[in-house]
Amino acid sequence: MKFSEAWLREWVNPPVDREALFEQLTMAGLEVEGFERVAGEFSGVVVGEVVAVAAHPDADKLSVCEVDDGSERQQVVCGAPNVRVGLKSAFARVGAVLPENFRIRKANLRGVESRGMLCSAAELGLGDDHDGILELPASAVTGTELSQALALDDVAVELNLTPNRGDCLSIRGLAREVGVLNDMAVTPPVEGGAVPASINDTFAVALEAPDGCPRYLGRVIRGVDITRPSPLWLTEKLRRSGLRSIDAVVDVTNYVMLELGQPMHAFDLDRLDDRIVVRMARDGERLTLLDGQEVSLDATTLLITDGSGPVAMAGVMGGERSGTQTTTLDVFLECAYFAPLAVAGTARRYGLHTDAAHRYERGVDSDLQHRAMERASRLLLDIVGGEAGPVTEAVAPDHLPARRHVSLRERRLHELVGASIETAEVDGALARLDFALVERTVSESDGVCWTIEAPSHRFDIEREADLVEEICRIYGYNRVPARQPSTALSLRRVPLERAPEAELKRLLADLGFQEAITYSFVDPRLQDLLDPGVAALALENPMSSEQSVMRTTLLSGLVETLRVNLTRQQERVRLFEIGLCFLPGDPVVQQLRVGAVCCGTRVPPNWAQPAEVVDFFDVKGVVERLLAWTGQGDPAFVPARDPVLHPGQSAEIRLGDAVVGRLGRLHPEIEAKLDITKPVYLFEIQGEKLLARSVARHRGISRYPSVRRDLALLVARDVPAAALEATVRATLGEVLIDFTLFDVYQGKGIDSNEKSLAVGLTLQDASATLTEDRIARYMADVLAALERAVGARLRSGGTERTAGV
Repeated sequence: MKFSEAWLREWVNPPVDREALFEQLTMAGLEVEGFERVAGEFSGVVVGEVVAVAAHPDADKLSVCEVDDGSERQQVVCGAPNVRVGLKSAFARVGAVLPENFRIRKANLRGVESRGMLCSAAELGLGDDHDGILELPASAVTGTELSQALALDDVAVELNLTPNRGDCLSIRGLAREVGVLNDMAVTPPVEGGAVPASINDTFAVALEAPDGCPRYLGRVIRGVDITRPSPLWLTEKLRRSGLRSIDAVVDVTNYVMLELGQPMHAFDLDRLDDRIVVRMARDGERLTLLDGQEVSLDATTLLITDGSGPVAMAGVMGGERSGTQTTTLDVFLECAYFAPLAVAGTARRYGLHTDAAHRYERGVDSDLQHRAMERASRLLLDIVGGEAGPVTEAVAPDHLPARRHVSLRERRLHELVGASIETAEVDGALARLDFALVERTVSESDGVCWTIEAPSHRFDIEREADLVEEICRIYGYNRVPARQPSTALSLRRVPLERAPEAELKRLLADLGFQEAITYSFVDPRLQDLLDPGVAALALENPMSSEQSVMRTTLLSGLVETLRVNLTRQQERVRLFEIGLCFLPGDPVVQQLRVGAVCCGTRVPPNWAQPAEVVDFFDVKGVVERLLAWTGQGDPAFVPARDPVLHPGQSAEIRLGDAVVGRLGRLHPEIEAKLDITKPVYLFEIQGEKLLARSVARHRGISRYPSVRRDLALLVARDVPAAALEATVRATLGEVLIDFTLFDVYQGKGIDSNEKSLAVGLTLQDASATLTEDRIARYMADVLAALERAVGARLRSGGTERTAGV
């Protein structure tokens, strides 16, 4: 919000300077973001009166004027179309300095001497109008310094308000706050009282959506002359508040909005049909707004309509069909209370941002409409003339907001503020805030308890904490002592069956990965590329088209981050993320997942190791390490056809019979589409499965030696080593303490349809030393089981005895 300091001080003028006043507002929660002068820097400019005007003898568009500057008359050549005898304007004497260091000197214009300059508003930094010279009121005293005549020792202040303080979106609301902070009475300007009806003309009003608009006021004013200009004092206050002058009717409604905080609108009465009806939009209805934009209305939009259809979008903007024009003679002035929920989001849905919507969305005083109507009526009659009819009101009392009763306990106040505030100070603060005291009680446990009724303009007061905040603001945040918090903390329960995410992150960091945190909102094209066949949830109000759907896989963020790193000359990238994915459902399924991507060299470049490129087995080893950390048993890796992964380098990750994730190389076609020139390897695992932990079980260490036997086995080429391991473990049970695959051979001396797998079996008995007979029996059982299960046979010379340990 933008406002004029001078205008605020007309309502309440505390004995503090500008800097202290702005500090007060900021410390009270009304942040002053900045301020700027309301006019450019100039000197030597006074109020001048044009006493004579004659045509220039050698230029059709120039006039030779005589200007009284309060001390003498000066001859001035002027080209302004609005110069005339009797006009008072801004006169820059010879020697005056205008903004941007423009100096006024004597000049000769087409043979006529000019001593000074009649200035436009733009030339003085008073606005953008440069079509004519500045017109001052007739009451301005000739010869007075212009800065004094227009009170230009003023600044326009930019205020940043939190959404709950809609009551401060007006000079009246700000003055109320300043009065409270300085314990001063607020003196509003004389408003002239109620405007009596001089005609009996009315225009009917009906409410069909009382929950959205429980109060609507209207008034007919006939015989107005919109061609009359708005007075300078009004246009200046609008300009200093960031609004430009349009015409007298619009200026008055904008002025009342800024002064009192009540948006208003004026219709051309002759362009309205039958009556005003406030209702929700119907299917197929369209409305052309005042800015020329035509919108298709949805059923959640509150409208102002007449017998011919919509005439305004309630609380946002009027329609072009019913807007006032320079030819308008009769107006229908409206003033309404719209519920915040009825207007909230409407302007944003239609791509609009108006001052009215900004206020209605945050809340307007529900008791303000009659006062605003009378204030606007008085100003209109004074400026554009006319005759006013009686005020017509349509109201649904049951839908108007009720004043809330809220209680505040002294004990709770001291607990939350951290300071002991005297009850007299609390009483004074509540009174200054216009909180009506309903009840005041005292108890041993809570001390004094105040029950107040919030005024209609403080619709944000709902609970005890709100009153604590109000008292603290008035008491002063700087008076609250700084103390170290002291509290008793109970020991947190640590579940043994689930590992903390922080431990998993540390493990992944130890394995050489860096954590990435990416958005849950992703590009739908990237989402479809990395998780085809899954319909991602679309956002109703996305920040951008590149963040318009919810991710169903962590790969969308991780792969994009990896790609960005590669384009910035990062040769080795290893990233992981732990986060939620959002799967379609009713309700939406939120699934925790752990994902990682890597590419480049296996280890950072160094002199001791060759620069080998990471491959499938590096990622598989990381997954095995992670699942071993959970203690849930050995995972199984089953080849799978995943459209996102390379068909020959991908696998499902299984724990028991459940698929818990996937790993492999990113499909080359996807790498090409993303302009990634290096192989990318990745994995993605269900987070809860990875964080689940088996409770540790301990057993004693055997006192007896272990023994190892190595077997060289011939199997078909499509038999995985995991099948051999599963068969061996099932056969030997607890006697087998380690299974190692240490060689794979295909080539000379072996059938082309077979391969040789060399495995090492480490055996140990917890209760006795293994004898050669038992070992031989175990080996025979293993070979027989392998032959039955996978068709394995011992390769010639394929058994070797290794000494026990």
